[in-house]
Amino acid sequence: MGDPKFPRKKYETPSHPWEGERIERERELVRKYGLKNKREIWKAETFLRKIRGHARELFVGMGRKQTEKEKEELLKRMITLGLLPPDSQLDDILALTIEDILSRRLQTQVYLHGLSYTPKQARQLIIHGHIAINGKKVRVPSYMVKKSEESAIQYVPSSPFTDEMHPMRPKAEQRTEIKPEVKEMEVKEGA
Repeated sequence: MGDPKFPRKKYETPSHPWEGERIERERELVRKYGLKNKREIWKAETFLRKIRGHARELFVGMGRKQTEKEKEELLKRMITLGLLPPDSQLDDILALTIEDILSRRLQTQVYLHGLSYTPKQARQLIIHGHIAINGKKVRVPSYMVKKSEESAIQYVPSSPFTDEMHPMRPKAEQRTEIKPEVKEMEVKEGA
């Protein structure tokens, strides 16, 4: 059970801490999605690992009544979260990637809906209490946005960002994909 003061970790760390390829891949994901640190990637990987493991267990027990019920519940949950399309099968769960999970975070959805210039600004807006879902303030950047809540993401009515003339408010544009932040280096000629 454990002490209530010390909650269990919600992620598993990599078994080999110094793999160059993994470190570079994680660094790219942190940059692309504007994450605070690699721990957020590890949480998403752990979530994905548990979902895949459950799907594999259900494959083994196909045909039983309880297994069919659990399969339907798992697929319904994935469809509700927006990770899978409505006509999905159990095989589709095994095809999910870490980027599918990261794209459902509130931080990413705020950026994709055009409420911020960058994913990092989206994180800041969420933490500072400027973002609401269905009129309710949400301050957790890693909140998994359900498909039904996707269109209800907006600024909190009391936020200064509701004013369209606010200098830090981006023009309302819907994005289709997330692009990594690229810091352009000025090249000086004639060194």
